[in-house]
Amino acid sequence: MQNNDPHHDRAPGAVSQPSVSPEKLPGIRHVIAVASGKGGVGKSTVSVNLALALQQLGGRVGLLDADILGPSIPVMLGLPTGQRPETTADQKIVPAERRGLKAISMGMLTGDDNPAILRGPMVGKYLKMFIGSVHWGQLDYLIIDFPPGTGDTQLTLAQSVPLSGAVIVTTPQDVSLKIARRGLRAFETLNVAILGLVENMSSFTCPHCGEDTDIFRRGGGERMSLELGIRFLGAIPLDADIVTGGDEGRPIVAEKPNSVAAQAYVAIATVLADRLEALPTTALGAFAWNWETNEEEPAWVESAVQPMGSPTTPVGFRRRDARTMSVLWEDGRRDDFDVRDLRLACPCALCVEEMSGRPLLDPKSVLPDVAPQTISSAGNYAIVFRWNDGHSTGIYTVKHLRALAERFAAKVVDDV
Repeated sequence: MQNNDPHHDRAPGAVSQPSVSPEKLPGIRHVIAVASGKGGVGKSTVSVNLALALQQLGGRVGLLDADILGPSIPVMLGLPTGQRPETTADQKIVPAERRGLKAISMGMLTGDDNPAILRGPMVGKYLKMFIGSVHWGQLDYLIIDFPPGTGDTQLTLAQSVPLSGAVIVTTPQDVSLKIARRGLRAFETLNVAILGLVENMSSFTCPHCGEDTDIFRRGGGERMSLELGIRFLGAIPLDADIVTGGDEGRPIVAEKPNSVAAQAYVAIATVLADRLEALPTTALGAFAWNWETNEEEPAWVESAVQPMGSPTTPVGFRRRDARTMSVLWEDGRRDDFDVRDLRLACPCALCVEEMSGRPLLDPKSVLPDVAPQTISSAGNYAIVFRWNDGHSTGIYTVKHLRALAERFAAKVVDDV
């Protein structure tokens, strides 16, 4: 099962290995989630001003409003609503542009008095359209303003986009910190790097007397960052000009760049940009791999192997032969999987009883020559198989894949 030689010969006639691309999506270098576990902490305000601050630093920036049911980005940028966007010749949506910032939001498609009353599958459909059917062009950063919570929408986004990382937004009070902590843990579960934490509404400075008042307490975000071992990106003050600017489509970073609040955003953007540039280039990016023809085979990044690398970060997938899929992990281990073994280990609800973990799949029902048709990435944390026996419901997390490798290797040792 395991072969630790990263220079193992490739199958004769295999498609040549694609070069490693630093892009997370075509034309986009970094995709950043701005999120929290709860609403009311100012994620959208942070998203808009952080995007403009990154632009001030010289970046080409796009902004995706992922809050399909409660969009607010059009108001904050002063964009018209209820107008069908233009499309390119290949039917890609042309994002709106304001102050050099490209943006897309459900609020642009519906009027202010027309709520989007949608069930979960339709929300997911719009999200995937905003990700895959928008003509973003060349961007250094795509900021995704996540809706509150840790449910279906967040999972859809994490499965659809290879995120560079997440910025967690909180206010200083305990209730916000506790829920933000859950949101942070959700991203860790989905194998998304935590880029850092922003404490919003940190303190209020009276414009008349200059005295600071900690309306929502102060310093809780920095304490949580120290406790969890993540980067504290900075604090944003509670400023009436931020609120007024957001309501009137005049973000403070653009309208009052010399203000204390605007400078706080620029300082956070500077740290964030440095963090992104320092990230190891181990992510493979999105892929949809045709197993039979080997077209769109993912990268195999031997240079990403590290002595203390992650055991659950794949840095290479390869078709060793028609029956064997190889995986290279960041810690240097290489595992070879028989594809029928992978089919038998499908973790979906049709193959495993969810509550007890009892196997439901009869091995005799799986043909000896079963093989994948396609293998696709699901964000940073999973791959999805579509099999030639018609089965396509299994999502294999990278943690599940690594556990399978170790289990199969242990079985080989026991058999010997």
